[in-house]
Amino acid sequence: MNKDTVVPRGPRHGQPLPPDEAARLNAILDRWRTTPGALLPILHDVQAEFGHIPANAVGPIAHALHQSRAEIHGVISFYHDFRRTPAGRHVLKICQAESCQAVGSRALTAHVERQLGCRLGATSADGAVTIEPVYCLGNCACSPAVLFDGELHGRVDAEQIDRLLQQARARS
Repeated sequence: MNKDTVVPRGPRHGQPLPPDEAARLNAILDRWRTTPGALLPILHDVQAEFGHIPANAVGPIAHALHQSRAEIHGVISFYHDFRRTPAGRHVLKICQAESCQAVGSRALTAHVERQLGCRLGATSADGAVTIEPVYCLGNCACSPAVLFDGELHGRVDAEQIDRLLQQARARS
């Protein structure tokens, strides 16, 4: 450990990260420590590493960047792509922008909510699928659009979304 290595502690209760997670977090912080404006790249790397931004990683990130926990929390809560809890095994992002709404994304969202038994922004009870809103996938000519496990799909209807969900569950 170098002199800048952080002993990660939780934001409120002082609980440290488990040693393996602390080591993984410190590796990310060390990678970005000297880069100006490193907060967003750090948060992206933390989420890629852990699947979300663990609450007890906020303090160490703030300490490493000489910022307050409130500043870090503000950025995490501002950007909808950062998660504070782990996502399901699959992530379905449904476009909620005007173009997609005009051709049925709200009905598609309601269909998915019924199929999964959870609301937009939540994860199905079996942990298989998280459904999230997104505001424009840049696929307006093929609305309604969804991003499923990072793969863009256009002109999506209820049958197509059902097939995608079935395929995902079969792979899980």
